[in-house]
Amino acid sequence: MIRVFKHYVPHGVLLLGLLDFALLLIAAEAGWQVRAWQLGLAGEPIHTRLPQILSFAVPLEIAMVAVGAYGPGAIQSLRYATARLLVAVSLGVIFLSLMFFLVPAITFWRSNLFFAMLTAIAALIALRALFGSFIGGEALRRRVVVLGAGPRAARIGALAQASGANFVVAGYVAMGSPVVTVPGAVPRDAIDNLARHVEKLGAAEVVLAIEERRNALPLQDLLRIKTTGVHVCELSSFLERETGRVDLQSVNPSWLIFSDGFSSGRFLSGLSKRAFDVVASLLLLTLALPVILVTALLIKLESPGPAFYRQRRVGLYNQPFDIPKLRSMRQDAEVAGTAIWAAEGDPRVTRIGRFIRKVRIDELPQCWSVLRGEMSFVGPRPERPQFVADLERDLPYYAERHMVKPGITGWAQINYPYGASVEDSRHKLEYDLYYAKNYSPFLDLLILLQTLRVVLWPEGAR
Repeated sequence: MIRVFKHYVPHGVLLLGLLDFALLLIAAEAGWQVRAWQLGLAGEPIHTRLPQILSFAVPLEIAMVAVGAYGPGAIQSLRYATARLLVAVSLGVIFLSLMFFLVPAITFWRSNLFFAMLTAIAALIALRALFGSFIGGEALRRRVVVLGAGPRAARIGALAQASGANFVVAGYVAMGSPVVTVPGAVPRDAIDNLARHVEKLGAAEVVLAIEERRNALPLQDLLRIKTTGVHVCELSSFLERETGRVDLQSVNPSWLIFSDGFSSGRFLSGLSKRAFDVVASLLLLTLALPVILVTALLIKLESPGPAFYRQRRVGLYNQPFDIPKLRSMRQDAEVAGTAIWAAEGDPRVTRIGRFIRKVRIDELPQCWSVLRGEMSFVGPRPERPQFVADLERDLPYYAERHMVKPGITGWAQINYPYGASVEDSRHKLEYDLYYAKNYSPFLDLLILLQTLRVVLWPEGAR
């Protein structure tokens, strides 16, 4: 994996993205050449139309990221990838049409755009058909040796078997653990030179996954492996990188304290984040006002009660605040103000409410909270005080998520389907801690783009 602004990108995804971008540039040029040939125009140097070519390739590449064209499903399945690519190119062309209308200087002719779009779709699908198995196969996966043969090591093995895994386990070494649950693990005593053993297995990384680390760290072995040029990683950091979340089963306070990260409070990044929030919330409130008003009218027509309501949530530094929302449930959904988890097929949700929840229209009034500075566009979703009290008691490190300003969308929202239980909250907390630990403007941009995927393909909206 390659680290980009504190966020890890798999080698296969990066390679595919670069190849896609090159194909989009070629498709743009091919569209121009076809139209020039039809009209009998003389050829001009390619540098004279670089702005037009880039104006085609860049938005379509962004659209592909936004709709999930680089997710595990799109890499493993050609059918899945084709559907995402068609949506991405269609959205990209709609955006290009608007952009060319506003900025005529970089405009393709409409016929150029048509030919470029057809060429791009064919080329992108052909790339995945021809090289998809290579990009998603073992050739680009790192080979890993696991030091340990207990439940921790078994977790790594299970992760390696999951769809979209970015590594393969080359071997296990039982480091004297009293419990051996991984079949085929080689006892450490049977290996004369562990560094040479790792080298023979062709491993690029060694993961320390022993069950008991107190007075049991194989320091001499780790030092020799490290000095041979093989990367050494302990379990919590390895799982964070491979899963995009902070694993609560393996993490401990000292790792959170001394590991890299938790720098979201830096002045420049905080200032840029706030500036974006102000500008984007003003723009979105202006553009979405007609949608909000029409939705409010439909809510009033379907069920009695106000169309808007305010709900108390817990925000930055555990401070309570009220968020405005469009009502999606019956007015008597919570008797006596008692907070109740939403359930799948919740009967309290109205017909209009079910639709606006799927497309996230009920969240639009929260832009007002963003403008006021109580929320950000990106951050952990704020929870209700009644739930927070229970979750802080049941889940370790839950209070730490309140060290980051809450958001309308977040890393948990794009990676984990809607959940309404303590176990779901545990999984979402792992993603929230990852976001707090690895925050960067790049990660914010990635989350904002992929929120479109969640809106287009709602997963578990309740």
